[in-house]
Amino acid sequence: MGIQFKQVTKRYGGADSPLVVQGIDFVVPKGSLTTILGPSGCGKTTTLRMIAGLEAPTGGQISIDGVDVTHLGPSERNVSMVFQSYALFPHMNVIGNVRYGLDVSGVHKTEALERAHKSLALVGLAGYEERLPSELSGGQQQQLAIGRAMVGGPDLMLLDEPSEGIQPSIVKEIARNIKRLNAETGLTVLFVEQNLDLIVNLAQRGFVIDKGRIIAEVGPDDIKDREKVKKWLAL
Repeated sequence: MGIQFKQVTKRYGGADSPLVVQGIDFVVPKGSLTTILGPSGCGKTTTLRMIAGLEAPTGGQISIDGVDVTHLGPSERNVSMVFQSYALFPHMNVIGNVRYGLDVSGVHKTEALERAHKSLALVGLAGYEERLPSELSGGQQQQLAIGRAMVGGPDLMLLDEPSEGIQPSIVKEIARNIKRLNAETGLTVLFVEQNLDLIVNLAQRGFVIDKGRIIAEVGPDDIKDREKVKKWLAL
């Protein structure tokens, strides 16, 4: 089992504040490529942040690989999240960005370097180690952000609109890279996205959220139907 939500709710503010996420239940199978679909403001990113431990649910239970993580902090979950901004260190080169988390965690320099090189190879950036983020294309910066997230060996990766700011011409390349990572490592990937091309080229399955509630669970055939996906994104 990958991720399981049981009657998870979330509100910001006091008890009189409206629920942003309204008692949702779902299971994301381990090793799957799953997307959360819905219009802006429906609770998609809040759901990702609760899985990552960046937001605490108001109620309900969140489990990852059968372990209740509802009240655990981000560092206590083997989860990585890639944000829209990528949050790369502009003054560090590519290899420095990837190994930074290992260095501050006290991993030995030799091991950190070895793991960083392996991670860069996984995302197709071998040979770019000495470049600065500003010397990379938008797509390469996204690959770098994923490589940095991969270096710790997570069981689960969360992506918040991975195509944001990326040229349309390389969206399919992004999908290929993530699918290759999934195939080679068994990584579970859950992502939020508004780009139709990335959704239909990457996702195997999905959930549709509207006003904080799951209104549909969709399989491979539906997720490849562009007209259906358009409708779900525009609810």
